[in-house]
Amino acid sequence: MHHDRRFTRIRPTGRLSRSGTIVIDAKSPVIDCGIVDYSAGGACLEIIPRRSLPPRFDLLYGGIRKKCRLVWANGTRVGVSF
Repeated sequence: MHHDRRFTRIRPTGRLSRSGTIVIDAKSPVIDCGIVDYSAGGACLEIIPRRSLPPRFDLLYGGIRKKCRLVWANGTRVGVSF
């Protein structure tokens, strides 16, 4: 399957962990997630068990905090843009 994307997505390997943390706001509990793939412009996340997410949230991954916008959701996987 071919996708026209602005940035090439890569799977986390080596020193980078495959896990991240979703922060909705200071009062909500954090949500653990898996990083399926990522690029400079976005990522595919896996959330088990499935949870509904707001349109905007922060992703903590590899010591970096990214502001995310929810782009799509399909089952336990969601796509976000940075």
